[in-house]
Order: sequence, then C-alpha cells, then structure tokens
Amino acid sequence: MESPKSPLQPPTYGNLITVLSIDGGGIRGIIPGTILGFLESELQKLDGEQARLADYFDIIAGTSTGGLVTAMLTAPDGNSRPLFAAKDIKDFYLEHCPKIFPQPSCTPFPNTTKMVKALSGPKYDGKYLHSIAKEKLGNIKLHQALTNIAIPTFDIKKLQPTIFSSYEVKNKPGLDALLSDICIATSAAPTYLPAHSFETKDPDGKVREFNLIDGGVAANNPTLIAIGETTKQIMRGSSDYFAIKQLDYGRLLVISLGTGTHKEEEKYNANGAAKWGLLGWLTNAGSTPLVDVFTQASADMVDYHLSVIFQALHSEKNYLRIQEDTLTGVVSSVDIATKQNLEDLVKVGENLLKKPVARVNLETGLVESSDKETNEQALQRFAKLLSDEKRLRDIRSPSPHGYAKNPRDFKLNLVPEAYSTAEK
Repeated sequence: MESPKSPLQPPTYGNLITVLSIDGGGIRGIIPGTILGFLESELQKLDGEQARLADYFDIIAGTSTGGLVTAMLTAPDGNSRPLFAAKDIKDFYLEHCPKIFPQPSCTPFPNTTKMVKALSGPKYDGKYLHSIAKEKLGNIKLHQALTNIAIPTFDIKKLQPTIFSSYEVKNKPGLDALLSDICIATSAAPTYLPAHSFETKDPDGKVREFNLIDGGVAANNPTLIAIGETTKQIMRGSSDYFAIKQLDYGRLLVISLGTGTHKEEEKYNANGAAKWGLLGWLTNAGSTPLVDVFTQASADMVDYHLSVIFQALHSEKNYLRIQEDTLTGVVSSVDIATKQNLEDLVKVGENLLKKPVARVNLETGLVESSDKETNEQALQRFAKLLSDEKRLRDIRSPSPHGYAKNPRDFKLNLVPEAYSTAEK
C-alpha cells in the first residue's frame, strides 16, 4: 500500500482523537526514541516506507528531552515531510549527547568538584545544545510543525508555565517562536543547563519576552497538557472539531512514553535526606534529588489520573503508558553520556518492548504488569488503529488530499459509536 502522503484530516472526520506524549529525562530520551522507532516501523508495514508519526497524531506533546523529540518528529524539511524519521532519534542521541553532556575528566575529589560546580553555576554550559538545535531546526517556527504540538516550559520571571502550543498560535501570535528556542528552553533543567531567554515579535510588531527553564518544572509528563489543548479547541468550536460537542475520554487514543525511573530502595531515604541542606538536595548519590523528586512526582500523578479515568470508562485499551521503572545505577542518570551508558539505554528500550503492558493498580498506587499483551504487541495494535483512523478520515473528508478513491476500498463501519475500542 502506498504511504499516506496527505496531511492528517481533522478529528471531526474521524472517530478518535489521537495523542502522543513524551516525558522529559535527559539522555534517557533514547528509551522513548527506541520505542517510537518501532511504532513507526509498524506503521510503515501498513502504509508504506514514507509513513511518519506526524501523519497519524492530532497532537504530539513533549517535555524537555521529549520536546526535542517532538520537534524532530514534526519539523518540516523542504518537501513538507518530517526532518527526522523516528529511527533517526536513536542515532541522534548516540552522536550528540556526549557533546551536550561532556563527561568530566577524572579528579582526585569528584564529590567536592560536584559541590563547587553546583554552587558556581549549571553543570553544563549548554553551548553545544544551542548550536545543534539551531543547526538542525534553523528558522522553523512553531506554526510550521507538521501536526499540532505542545511543549511546556516555565517562565521564571512570571513564575508560571508557558506552553508552546501550535493550536494557540492563531490566538496568541507571540507564542510563534523558533522551534530551536523552544527546545533549548524546555531542556533547561535547573542545575544542569542554563535558563534561556529570547523574544518574539507578532505581525503587529508587539514584542514578547520569555525567561524560561525546563518544562519538567510544570509537567514532566505532558499527556494532560496535550489532552487539555484539544479540549480547548472543542470548547471554542474549532472547525477541526465541529462534529465533536464535548470531549469523551473514550474517544481518545493515547500513547504516553516515559524515559525510565530508578527504583533503588537505598538511593534516597528519609534518614539521609533529613540531614541535607541546599547542597545535599542539589547533589547526592550522583544526581540531583530535588529535580528527581519533582519531575517523577508530577509524571506519576498524571499517569495515575489518566489510569483512573480510562479504567472508570472501561477504555483501558485506549491508553498505553510505557515506562521502565526498574533502572538502577548509572543507567538511571539523566546526563552520564558515556558511549557505554548510551548503548545500555538503547538496550533498555529494546527490552522494554518485550515486557508486558503495565498499569497503575488503583488500590496500591503501584504500577503492575496487568496484561498478557506486551508493549510491542500493544504498539502493533495501536499502529493498526492509527492507520485505520487516518484512512477513515480521508474517506469522510471533502478534502482533495484523501487517498482512498472509493469507500468500498476500506471496509469499516462508519458509525462512530461502533468504532470505539473501549471494552463494553
């Protein structure tokens, strides 16, 4: 079958609202990158080698390293196709992470060096990240993304989140920043990389100033942000959603990808933390406890919230959260970008595909394997749903870009209620 070269038709012509979300996590972005490479390969089996993830999702959201992946998947090349295929993400991280996070040479007092660095400024100067982001993304702006995207940051001057949403650009043209600036800003994790400031100018000449740090401060797991952005379009009566009067979570098809968490029982404990001052919270056990705590807490709460909703609606099969929660040692770091550690993270992603789908146990709050389906099998199932949804929209849409010449070429019940994947 020929690849779907038409843009994704609006949700109003389909039965689902398709969402992809990618957490923050530094070099551990290689884990969702590996997962996305597999998903895109499954879509290519169905729709041709030129199929790309941006062809199938109504919105892609990413925080920090996930924001960088989001930009890579949706920034257009000269032919209005994505600059990067999903399979390229892994190689990008292997090549560039050692330069973004250069490892220090051996010193006789490594802990002292870390403490001094924590007091004097961010751990890394960010210069290489700035240069590679600008080199790859050039002058591409938010509104040019090939599908809708949402990338959270936090404005430390206003002390409030700033979400760069392509849905919002028409209403707030001051948000139409360069994708390179957005990626640099959402990746500016406190203590690791410097805050980022820049300005935009709207068509009327009004200048907007941004003073931004890592989006993980606001939402390390941006799935709810993605859902919120689509909900606002429904509330406003957007033409893309004119047949949808209110958001039905059973209509959502959501893939949410984590970047892994550490579960070492002795990495931190209350007895040790009770003695920490500023330095202890900034550098301990080879990482930054303060950043670890608030990013992981926010990510887990989003997963818990969505698990409750999808289970309540008996729509568990519409929500897929893939997260490796057994990382230990160096591989759990966000910045130890040695060749060996990066290769180990690739293996983590590959092994995660073979693991059973895991869901939150609402009684204990713990994530447990609850399905005989593996993550790989779940992604294959989602790929089929995404492909079917795209073809259905092409059939229904009056747009000349649809590639299905005759509805009989695609046998599918066109009654929306019959298409829901929710378990009755």
